[in-house]
Amino acid sequence: MGVVSSAIGQGLLWAALGIGLFLTFRILDFPDMTVEGTFPLGAAVAVTLITMGISPIIASLVAAAAGALAGLVTGLLYTKGKIPILLAGILTMTAIYSINLRIMGQANRSLLGKTTMFNDKALNFLPTNFPTVIVGLIIITVITVGTAIFLQTELGQSFIATGDNASMARSMGINTDRMTNMGLMISNALIALGGALVAQNNGFADVNMGIGIIVVALASIIIGEVVFSEQMTLTDRLITIVIGSILYRFVLVVVLALGFNANDLNLFSAVILGLALLLPRIRSGLKLNSVMKNGVKAHD
Repeated sequence: MGVVSSAIGQGLLWAALGIGLFLTFRILDFPDMTVEGTFPLGAAVAVTLITMGISPIIASLVAAAAGALAGLVTGLLYTKGKIPILLAGILTMTAIYSINLRIMGQANRSLLGKTTMFNDKALNFLPTNFPTVIVGLIIITVITVGTAIFLQTELGQSFIATGDNASMARSMGINTDRMTNMGLMISNALIALGGALVAQNNGFADVNMGIGIIVVALASIIIGEVVFSEQMTLTDRLITIVIGSILYRFVLVVVLALGFNANDLNLFSAVILGLALLLPRIRSGLKLNSVMKNGVKAHD
């Protein structure tokens, strides 16, 4: 039961990353590398503020604001500086590494003995790992519902139109540069918030905790899309990201249970994502072969 609740709790926290990346990767069609910097940025800001005696909730919100600022920098480099998408994200990500060291004053920082959102006295009555599940469920529900409502507004529809066809969006009077910057800010705010939550749950922040994080976030998105039907509304897709994040955590639990080294998790994450990306093509190939065989039989 402990392993199950831990996987669910972790999946709920990491789902914030999946939803954040979904906004840029799927809707805006923007491969944003900034995420590998904003995740540890959120962790660094939150942990540092908590060790200074700041409320964990306020620390998490400040971390999200820091992530939004990082996203804005990437957006301005791309929209105003005309720097290629990938390079803009890499430049910001590289700069954030040094900023994180400045914020924490060292490569990692512990929350030992500090009150976080997951070890507050008000949650002591819950069984082990259940504070993570309860708090994670509340937070991801707010994020999912808030994102779904935003995407249904006129501003959200303009954001979606920018990702679908920027030229068409401009012809309709939409400021696509502003939509791009806004999308990057919201996305990286959610990812930094995810970093703040994961750091509080783990009890520490580390400057290297963002390595490979984009693969983890993508896995949540792709697994959710593969498991469920492609005919879904945007709200349905947001829910599948949360479910995909939880399923991904269970896969990692199984991998560790089989005796594999924890150092190989990034390798397995990449393999899992690769298989998830290939599965739709394999399905299409099998369906095509089945149709062709049935056609040959009908002809005979």
